[in-house]
Amino acid sequence: MSRTERHRLSSLHDVELAGLAASGDRQAFGELVRRHGSAVRSLLRRMGVSAAEADDLAQDAFIAAFESIAEFRGEGAFGGWVKKIAARACIRRVQKDRQLRARLEAAELQEPAVLADPGRRMDLDEALKGLAEGERLCVSLCYGAGLSHAEAAEALNLPLGTVKSHVKRGLDRLKARLAPEGDTLEGRRGNG
Repeated sequence: MSRTERHRLSSLHDVELAGLAASGDRQAFGELVRRHGSAVRSLLRRMGVSAAEADDLAQDAFIAAFESIAEFRGEGAFGGWVKKIAARACIRRVQKDRQLRARLEAAELQEPAVLADPGRRMDLDEALKGLAEGERLCVSLCYGAGLSHAEAAEALNLPLGTVKSHVKRGLDRLKARLAPEGDTLEGRRGNG
């Protein structure tokens, strides 16, 4: 691809690139992959898969997106659309593991592993690793992939209430872990 063609494609909006890709322009789709590949892999990593598996799943998601690009109407962001495809591919792969339901049920009963140094600052990825598996999956799907609670429940084949509980508990634990040291609800009440 020439420098001029690369520049032309990089100046187009995602919807325009998707339209070109739908008419067979592989270079336009390549630009979409370049723009959104990292975000898709990051979402998959936050869902708990290894880096290598995230790469494989992202590739599968982009292949599926290319095959169904004509279905993308531009009503939402292309990035969100392809993240949903990736999240669903990840869920399908996880569901192939016969022990998923047992692990999710066990995760609901168990507290997540306590971090060795709870006072240290951590980033979101580290905080997500500290959640129980069910919480991590549900929070990642609802906030990372943009699925509704109902869509996440359907994708995970779990009751809606279970998904809502996992999301609520997961968000509460994330807030507690990511809050600046000394910034607790009780601390804020005492200072007001």
